[in-house]
Amino acid sequence: MSHPLNDAALDQLFREARSYNGYLDTQVSPAMLEQIWDLMKFGPTSANCLPARIIWCNSEEAKQKLAACCMPGNDEKILQAPVTAIIGMDLEFYENLPELFPHTDARSWFAGNDVAIEKTAFRNSSLQGAYFMLAARALGLDTGPMSGFNNAAVDEAFFAGTKVQSNFICTLGYGDKASIFERSPRPAFDRFNSIL
Repeated sequence: MSHPLNDAALDQLFREARSYNGYLDTQVSPAMLEQIWDLMKFGPTSANCLPARIIWCNSEEAKQKLAACCMPGNDEKILQAPVTAIIGMDLEFYENLPELFPHTDARSWFAGNDVAIEKTAFRNSSLQGAYFMLAARALGLDTGPMSGFNNAAVDEAFFAGTKVQSNFICTLGYGDKASIFERSPRPAFDRFNSIL
């Protein structure tokens, strides 16, 4: 049986964690990026479909290319962040299902069904993006998710010739507390929840 995490862990993952607009001048190693993946890959997805494909923009060249696809303000965040991850979704994820979900012929659920492919890829890559942020926080890093960018331009710049499309992007590093605002409201349970 699992036991509840202590308050310090819950604070780090949720209560005290924030979305950062700027970062300290401290690099994030490739080994740390692998550690993030090695945690987030265990988060559940439909039939273990794992549709997320991540490009980690670490070099100045990659950051410049990504920043050019973003709205003003977000471009500066990307250029300043140690790393920005492009969370993509593979619309051919189902080709891996014979390996990833060998219990049944799950590939046949999707092959030729574009609606199911797109919905499943989007939903599950979004879940994986959330696991990405929690894994980064668990490892002592901070994140800044954003959707203010031109998806088509990002897809052309980073995923051309593939069946991968961008979902969202997320800066990554050690957050600069001077870059965040006061926390926005988080309503109490009764406002947005019902128990039936």
